[in-house]
Amino acid sequence: MAEAEAIDVDLEIIVQGAHGRSKPELRLWLRMLSTTKLISQEIRRRLRAEFGATLPQFDLMAQLYREKDGLRLGELSKRTMVTNGNVTGLVERLEADGYVERVTPQGDRRVTVAKLTEAGATLFAAMAAAHEGWLQDMMADIDPHAVAALWSDIGTVKASASNHLSGAAFE
Repeated sequence: MAEAEAIDVDLEIIVQGAHGRSKPELRLWLRMLSTTKLISQEIRRRLRAEFGATLPQFDLMAQLYREKDGLRLGELSKRTMVTNGNVTGLVERLEADGYVERVTPQGDRRVTVAKLTEAGATLFAAMAAAHEGWLQDMMADIDPHAVAALWSDIGTVKASASNHLSGAAFE
């Protein structure tokens, strides 16, 4: 934990200098980014250690868990923000492990739909429960009112950023 704190302090010194307090938007963005990275790295580590799974596998299974009839691979790619080729590789790996199956609805071989198997749904339910517990553990020192306030405040940051996206962001 001290190492992660040292990285955060270093980022702040790099941006503002040893005594500066300028660039609050940049400092906020870096703080959000470094916090997200810190939590993501720990979630990745725990998924690997406890379930032998990767975060992209967890994300893909989460999408399929929500859609009992499955999803087309292209839709999975959009929802997980992973390239079509990488989605195919993830599905193939999860299929080989018995957690996902690929089907062609109504015999249309042009369309491939991925669905969780019963074993996949069971595994994902266990991973999701663990994931929720890990997040609660990592945020245990935060007052619930602060969590609610941060959720609202970061929503405001997200809305502001969305309001100022360039046209290229939509391509």
